[in-house]
Amino acid sequence: MEGRRSVATCGIVLAAWWCFAQIPVGSRTRVIEVLADKDSRYKIAGEKIPEISVKTREPIVLRITARKAKSWNRDGSIHGFSLLRAKDRSKVPGWDLLLRAGTQEFSMIAPDDPGEYVVVCTVICSEDHEGMFMRFVVTQ
Repeated sequence: MEGRRSVATCGIVLAAWWCFAQIPVGSRTRVIEVLADKDSRYKIAGEKIPEISVKTREPIVLRITARKAKSWNRDGSIHGFSLLRAKDRSKVPGWDLLLRAGTQEFSMIAPDDPGEYVVVCTVICSEDHEGMFMRFVVTQ
């Protein structure tokens, strides 16, 4: 009986490895780390001017660390992360995230349409709230 369990376990592990190996390297999920800081600014480590660049329909994980500014929503949200089309400022469905203090992860799929977008904060986090935005570029 013990030998059968070992063979079954080995088979499951092998099947999982094989399935994972079939995913093309370029389609694996990329983690993008963003800081929504207490000075009402988005920041990305190593970038003077924060910008996110993705490919159309690319799966990504946004790992966002939010630090409390001077004010926040009643529901405890201290910042927002909403994606708007740059040309007409219309919201991209599914990209209206509310951020609480600490680090959160959001699994997202990049928009279908290539072009320029802007990320804006949707929580009035301080008197500098209007300056909390960053560029988001989608390429083919």
